[in-house]
Amino acid sequence: MDPMYTLSGFLVGLIVGVTGVGGGSLMTPLLVLVFGVSPVTAVGTDLLYASLTKTVGAWVHGKRGTVDWRVVGLLSLGSLPAALITILLLKYLALDEKTLRSLMSHVLSVALLLTASTLLLKEQIKKFAKRRDGTVYELHHRYLPAATITTGIVVGTLVTISSIGAGVLGTVALLFLYPRMPSVKVVGTDIVHAVPLTAFAGMGHLALGTVDLTLLGSLLAGSLPGIYIGSHLSAKVPERVLRPLLAAMLLIIGLKMLFYK
Repeated sequence: MDPMYTLSGFLVGLIVGVTGVGGGSLMTPLLVLVFGVSPVTAVGTDLLYASLTKTVGAWVHGKRGTVDWRVVGLLSLGSLPAALITILLLKYLALDEKTLRSLMSHVLSVALLLTASTLLLKEQIKKFAKRRDGTVYELHHRYLPAATITTGIVVGTLVTISSIGAGVLGTVALLFLYPRMPSVKVVGTDIVHAVPLTAFAGMGHLALGTVDLTLLGSLLAGSLPGIYIGSHLSAKVPERVLRPLLAAMLLIIGLKMLFYK
């Protein structure tokens, strides 16, 4: 095991524990830009890394009853088939290393920029969902299942190609679709949905041979204690300070990934 990978896993785990976001959006570009790991291997490894680290959070939210299992089911109806189709397409197209690296890096950059934007605009999106009289705009219940499944398809495809999107983008989509859902339930629902999605997509990448198991072990050795410590520090660090800092960091990384060769 490389101690630098373990240290990186610890630092990313700490950030995730404090902010609740930043796993894939920090780990994957860190592996690519700092350690020179191929974008394909970084994505595949990070997907399994995310599924294992988020399992603990999913278990906690499940025990607390802060999960809307119906919404998890609807999201999964879209995301899991989307992940499978994406993996099959990657296998069928059999793109050469250079083309695949270019595809992964460009999708990564777009996902990072979207994540940074949604982090910055999260509160504005909440306000947008409210009318002047204080009530909230809601999609008609007849269209909610289809809209939720469609969200799952988009998130599933994006996560499978870039390992980014299940966290911030999924949370913002749920806030928009279900404005009456308590914030803690939105987070819990999003985390629980992310576990089977990242595991399914990660196993697909494992079958494609784009997962480094030694790297995965090194990252987990650092991230698990990092998340544990960060979750205890989260109440002491103001979100209004952390969110713009994290968003600015993701914007810079996203722009750098855009021109990655």
